Amino acid sequence: MAFWVYILQCSDGSYYVAHSDNLEERLQQHHSGTLGGHTKARRPVRLAYSAEFPTRDEAFAAEQQIKGWTRKKKEALMREDWEELPRLARGRQRGSAHPSTGSG
Repeated sequence: MAFWVYILQCSDGSYYVAHSDNLEERLQQHHSGTLGGHTKARRPVRLAYSAEFPTRDEAFAAEQQIKGWTRKKKEALMREDWEELPRLARGRQRGSAHPSTGSG
């Protein structure tokens, strides 16, 4: 069984990050508004990024990591700009009060 982490772009420009074991069904739920919460009031939504993981734990860990990222870093991930991602992580660490704890 596969698990997915995904990013939706909402109609107000905000991003919603989550994980699921059934991406197609979850997207239908977001589109229809049956899930409530953040995306229901911000429809329509658009799938901006998804990645497959072999376990729920890995998908959940990726979700939590991405949720902690800046908007710019999320956008680099959605563009699959693999050169920009580490630069954005380093830039945030340099500016943080606790550089050893920041992952960008």
